Amino acid sequence: MSSQIPSTELPDEPDTNSPAAMISAGGLQAVLDNLDALVYVSDFETHELLYMNAYGRQRWGEIDGRKCWQVLQNADGPCSFCTNHLLRTPEGSPTPPHVWEFRNPIDQRWYQCRDQAIPWPNGKLVRLEIATDISERKQIELALQAAHERAQTAALEDELTGLPNRRAFFQFGKQMLHQALRNRSTLSMVMVDLDFFKRVNDTYGHQAGDEVLIRVSEVMQARLRDSDLIARMGGEEFVLLLPETPINKACEIAQQLRVIIRALGVLHEGHTIELSASFGITSNRPNDPNLEALLQRADQALYQSKEQGRDRISIYTD
Repeated sequence: MSSQIPSTELPDEPDTNSPAAMISAGGLQAVLDNLDALVYVSDFETHELLYMNAYGRQRWGEIDGRKCWQVLQNADGPCSFCTNHLLRTPEGSPTPPHVWEFRNPIDQRWYQCRDQAIPWPNGKLVRLEIATDISERKQIELALQAAHERAQTAALEDELTGLPNRRAFFQFGKQMLHQALRNRSTLSMVMVDLDFFKRVNDTYGHQAGDEVLIRVSEVMQARLRDSDLIARMGGEEFVLLLPETPINKACEIAQQLRVIIRALGVLHEGHTIELSASFGITSNRPNDPNLEALLQRADQALYQSKEQGRDRISIYTD
């Protein structure tokens, strides 16, 4: 099939003096073939390509009586993302133009497409698509989006350990508490503080202190479930949120972590840095107004562990 615009039904003598009516089929062809965009027309029912401009023919070849999905997508059937159903009403009338963006899996380029139903010279409605290559613009948009996502991640991530930071703890913790109260389930909180951490920095230097924080973060995170939240609140203090975990189970987890940290021994420049940690535990209550209420109770329990000699676990009691 010829890839030229059908011109047999265009009048040789326009009946108006307007510039739009005076353009010839050849002039219209010249305009379309000089557009820096794909323009094609296809049959709604058969998907047969009825027209494609020079831009399209140069990139996808002659239409040769083939269907749009054969030429443009090298596919064996209609595209899963075809918009034909959006271009006509149930009664068969044209809908407003549909504008969308997609990445062509064939050439990996991004296109903005403007699809609509238009009347063809034989009186039938056909699909018209004008697709403009927006790859350069899209690359900038995606780069900006990625930068924004990295910034958001950085804002919620402790730079040293990679754990969620204090801000992330409150953001996600509030959601976890809300879900626990709604489901009437138990959310346990465990505060962890490394004992005598200042001595590590004073004796071995801040680099050694950083190594200790990283290793402790790693071993604690490895013990927890994916559903648990561990955050570094600052300095040598960490907090755990354990959903659907009764307080006795939270004590078992804390005891396991206490033993793991006790046995860790962080090597630094030929020295083994021995560690221990203190723990404070509480669980949510039906009348807890916010996450801060749990944090206050866990902090009081942690203080009790320190007062009683450190390297131990305390449960908050009224």
